Amino acid sequence: MTLVFATHNDHKVLELRQLLPPQIKLYSLTDIGFHEEIPETGNTLEANAKIKADFVKYKYGLDCFADDSGLEIEVLGGAPGVHSARYAGEQKDNEANINKVWQKLSGQSNSEACFKTLIFAHIHNQSYSFEGRVDGNIIRERKGEGGFGYDPIFVPKGYDKTFAELGESIKNQISHRAKATASLLSTLQHMIQ
Repeated sequence: MTLVFATHNDHKVLELRQLLPPQIKLYSLTDIGFHEEIPETGNTLEANAKIKADFVKYKYGLDCFADDSGLEIEVLGGAPGVHSARYAGEQKDNEANINKVWQKLSGQSNSEACFKTLIFAHIHNQSYSFEGRVDGNIIRERKGEGGFGYDPIFVPKGYDKTFAELGESIKNQISHRAKATASLLSTLQHMIQ
């Protein structure tokens, strides 16, 4: 089986290749010769994942999947959500995004939030959607050196450390992306048996 992961993120592709059974060959957008960004114009994480997967399916005719992730803060009505990477502007500045979250939470006592990942897939002429979610809270100081994005200010439920402090091995077991990916992998395993 050949699958395209609709991303240019080599780190994500490498991580997934290590999890996939050897019968599945995984390629990135770069691997198939597409070097541009696919515009993410959807209003939801699932819509953006579907846009990217649809692009690959209809342009190249290949089985594929795409993902989109975001931080949703309860008291902010789910913001930044689909706009997480560009919350403070098009430059995708992690520090500016964190500062904007804190500014928006100023005076709020509720800091409940969740990270979500949506994966949309086209495999063997069927469409699939997988969601991963991890609940937690936003803290008002940066802690930890690891991770990226909002990881230094997000403490998952059941832990007393941020994603940035927990380290890759723990984060990769409990994260929203890990949960969505596990659902995808389970479906793929059934297909190759």
